[in-house]
Amino acid sequence: MRFTESFRVALDALRANRLRSLLTMLGVVIGVAAVVVLVAIGGGAKQLVTSEVEGLGSNIVFVAPGKFQFGTQPALSRLQLSDADYLDRVLGRPDAVAVALTSAETMRAGTNTFYATVQGTTSNVVEVFDRPVEKGRYVSKADISTARRVIVLGPDAAHALFPGADAVGRQVTMAGVEFRVIGVFKAKGGAFGVSPDAEVHIPVTAAQRLFGMQTITGFATKAESPGQVDATGAKMVDALKRKYRGDEFTAVSQTQILGTIGRILSLLTLVLAAIAGISLLVGGVGVSNIMLVSVRERTKEIGLRKALGARQRDVLAQFLLEAVMLTSIGGLIGIGLGIGASFTLSAFSPLPAVLAWWSIVLAFGVSAAVGVFFGVMPARRAGKLDPVVALRTE
Repeated sequence: MRFTESFRVALDALRANRLRSLLTMLGVVIGVAAVVVLVAIGGGAKQLVTSEVEGLGSNIVFVAPGKFQFGTQPALSRLQLSDADYLDRVLGRPDAVAVALTSAETMRAGTNTFYATVQGTTSNVVEVFDRPVEKGRYVSKADISTARRVIVLGPDAAHALFPGADAVGRQVTMAGVEFRVIGVFKAKGGAFGVSPDAEVHIPVTAAQRLFGMQTITGFATKAESPGQVDATGAKMVDALKRKYRGDEFTAVSQTQILGTIGRILSLLTLVLAAIAGISLLVGGVGVSNIMLVSVRERTKEIGLRKALGARQRDVLAQFLLEAVMLTSIGGLIGIGLGIGASFTLSAFSPLPAVLAWWSIVLAFGVSAAVGVFFGVMPARRAGKLDPVVALRTE
């Protein structure tokens, strides 16, 4: 039997039982669609994190006490504000090192409240990081030297505390202390519930007084070129180790952060795609069961074909082709649904969907392979039927 004839017979058999064929391929459709969607979401999450980290600026180096590891508590810091000047001298550049002292507080303006990440910073933060101020000004050296109670709001904080009004010049209360708004950052957007637009910045000296702390969370600087990122970090770490003997410090670059987060997201995407792929196996079992039923229903037809000269491999090819067609059509439908669902999620959520061509090819290839794997046994059973016994079957 020629391939075109086998294809036609297989297609006629699927058309004859449209509802059964549709229900049989449903597991494959769901599995393929889930794989495409999850890989697209994983790719979108990775792209979003990359853009957020790169949006901080270029050639950024972060230095903090302890060993840098995701999921671990930050080490107890002994760093002082004066260490920023010390590191400036080590790097040979004035105002090269920015300071961070981080906390979280509820802010109030009249009846409006906003829970914000509060950063105690120095005046060079806007130069080290890409944080332009849209209205007003940023914290100055005079604000820091006098521990002035002034604040720069992120746009989310400004909108929540002063909806429809200009926030600059207004007063906000934080931990019972009043601060005067001197600026509002330009909107940047965020991801996974974390947004720089929800941050507020105050002079680091005012933050130390407000939080009752004398230490600093960490430092950040901008290397002069991408090739000097590692050397800059190493120089800062060595200098701090000499000053604080016995303490451990870690320098982390944007590349290291992106690499670590990328590996985590890639592994998570792979695990989710593998879980979604289980439905492909479930669909394959369904295909196998339905093909066995089909062989039983068409026993007389098989006997007649073999009596007219059809060889065992012809019958095997016919039923195997039916199984592959079931899963392949299901795979194509699943790919279409997966692409549609990915674009829909991307349109109605802040997370972009990035379609990976390899996930589409892989999903379709696996669906076709499922048809071959689970269609072999029913096809072999059909091919081995004795024509005489098959024709006598009631």
